[in-house]
Amino acid sequence: MPIGDVCMRDVVIAGRDTTVREAAKLMAQHHVGNLVVIEEAAGGTVPVGIITDRDIVRNVMAEDLDPGVFTLGDLVARDLVTATEDQGVFECIQNMRINGIRRMPVVDRRGGLVGIISLDDLIQLLAEELGELGKLIERGQAHEAEIRR
Repeated sequence: MPIGDVCMRDVVIAGRDTTVREAAKLMAQHHVGNLVVIEEAAGGTVPVGIITDRDIVRNVMAEDLDPGVFTLGDLVARDLVTATEDQGVFECIQNMRINGIRRMPVVDRRGGLVGIISLDDLIQLLAEELGELGKLIERGQAHEAEIRR
């Protein structure tokens, strides 16, 4: 199954010049724990980073820095790992594991942002699929019992 079929398409975004204070307000307003930092490019809205509420606490608040001065661009440090929307779920999980990340922007072939996938989303998907397999086992056992009668 392509990751583009299961990713969250409603992504809260902000630009590099957004202050940390504005980012925190955006997260609170949208009830999310992360923002995808974007730039506008030829491919459309291109993700350049992810900022989490934990990043804000550890890198700004705990260091006693002014959240009204520092921007998301100041916090985006490493190369962003993304998944393409046609990438398989298993491949996406492997990529997240290898890179030690819990969430990943999903992009189209041109690099434009189309969604985000998180560890929580993947666990929920796999739990639903395992539930269906459990129902299949039940159904098979019931069918077997009917045949024996």
